[in-house]
Amino acid sequence: MSARKPSSHFLFLWAWPIVLGVLTAVGLVAALFSDDGWGDVLAGICLAIPTATGIWYGWLRRSPRTLPKAD
Repeated sequence: MSARKPSSHFLFLWAWPIVLGVLTAVGLVAALFSDDGWGDVLAGICLAIPTATGIWYGWLRRSPRTLPKAD
């Protein structure tokens, strides 16, 4: 077995949650301070990506439940 560096393990585990958190924060700040125009578009995109990711992994990508085999 090869040992991984702790920093690569940290990035492997937390990279996508950090990216989704930053996107959410940017989207919320853009929605708060924008007055029409590109700020609203930026807010919509930044908030749609985490929402779509949550819907995909929460509802749509569930594995089908299999019944136990009857012998």
